[in-house]
Amino acid sequence: MYDVAIIGAGVVGSAIARELSKYQVNACVIEREEDVCNGTSKANSAIIHGGFDATPGTLKAKLNVRGNFLMDELARDLDIPFKRNGSLVVCTKDQDRSGLEKLLEKGTSNGVPGLRIIEREELIAMEPNLSDDVTCALFAPTGGIVCPFHMTMAFAENACTNGVKFFLNTQVDTIEKNGDSYRISTLHTDTKNKETFEAKVVINAAGVYADVFNNMVSENKLHITARKGEYCLLDKDAGTHVSHTIFQLPSKMGKGVLVTPTVHGNLLVGPTAVDVDDKEAVNTTASGLDSLAATAARSVKNVPMRQVITSFAGLRAHEDSDDFVIGEVKDAKGFINAAGIESPGLSSAPAIAEMVTDIVKGLLPLEKNPDFVGTRKGILRLDTLSLEERNKLIKEHPEYGNIICRCEMITEGEIMDAIHRPLGARSLDGVKRRTRAGMGRCQAGFCSPRTMEILEREVPMSIFDITKNGVGSNIVVGYNKEV
Repeated sequence: MYDVAIIGAGVVGSAIARELSKYQVNACVIEREEDVCNGTSKANSAIIHGGFDATPGTLKAKLNVRGNFLMDELARDLDIPFKRNGSLVVCTKDQDRSGLEKLLEKGTSNGVPGLRIIEREELIAMEPNLSDDVTCALFAPTGGIVCPFHMTMAFAENACTNGVKFFLNTQVDTIEKNGDSYRISTLHTDTKNKETFEAKVVINAAGVYADVFNNMVSENKLHITARKGEYCLLDKDAGTHVSHTIFQLPSKMGKGVLVTPTVHGNLLVGPTAVDVDDKEAVNTTASGLDSLAATAARSVKNVPMRQVITSFAGLRAHEDSDDFVIGEVKDAKGFINAAGIESPGLSSAPAIAEMVTDIVKGLLPLEKNPDFVGTRKGILRLDTLSLEERNKLIKEHPEYGNIICRCEMITEGEIMDAIHRPLGARSLDGVKRRTRAGMGRCQAGFCSPRTMEILEREVPMSIFDITKNGVGSNIVVGYNKEV
């Protein structure tokens, strides 16, 4: 029996878990994937939005601005890579300038600080590679970029340190009311064993599947459409092509194709926006990726698309109301939705966590956790050390002198840290998202076998059980002589 069960270990579920851990509460997180940050939270634009796009009065507007405000303190306390690089929404010759003026009005109404429209001369001084057709832009200095993997994992690790239990590889099959609590029936995706959880309060943070779980307990039905967005990630050599996040004027399908640097020094182009029926459709398409170069060129010229090192797709949870759906369900007491969390969901996650926790406090008698630890230290980044500090570290811990990933210069010591920290990595992608081993030019072509040897030794686990990303993605299937 738990006080609170959170379904989903994405950025929203993990942020809620961390916020709840400030209180004396018996809470758990149930996640069907083998790791946290395995759904929408791992495949998005990695942007902390300013908050000028959302319609005033909506939850998107309120929570985006609040979440943006919270990021500096969170990044410091939880060691999250974050930078306020500012964002620009550009207007071209064939577009109506009034679109920018409307965004300025929205942003001002939402309380976004520092917004202003700037003209081409100043604009080109800021961003020389803007398209020749760009005439002016809305500048939002509070816009930022973040690592969504590290942001999600920071919330989850800190929640785990403060007592929240995480059940990974655990798929929720059914939820039903059971007196004053809810019975949650689950299936372990790796062992196929079944397990039942009881919780007084259920928080539904299940991304594109949030409507499925809401509709199990409520007559007030939700309908979530999976909106696919495809991206291209470019090599670090292209990372300085722009310094701000460059948006195009938004449409009914979203904020359009952006061009942005990442906090790790790459360049990101995307996303497309296509509604799909399949909630597992995270495949990329030739047509989608081909369209990115042409669309990006409307705002930024000479984007070096020949330097693409990988492409990926993510799904946004678009609810029919076109706003976040957050609150206790009227006909299902104790069941709280955090549903329809599409853009700006990453930016809003800290504020969503505050809002949901306030709702829980109205349902359960929560007292402050006197032992709450509000800080967390991420994996040591050797590029932040001086040569003297690095040599001292290697002398004390020789594993930090053994380079495993040549592209990103990731050491054995960093991979060992990724494995042994709270909610440690158990797959190649788990290591990759925590350390960047495998995220460089060769996309894990060189370092995968060596990373697998470390996983086999340090977990420890059988080489045959090591996966790329959970159940069904095993790397080694047998001995070649036996085959």
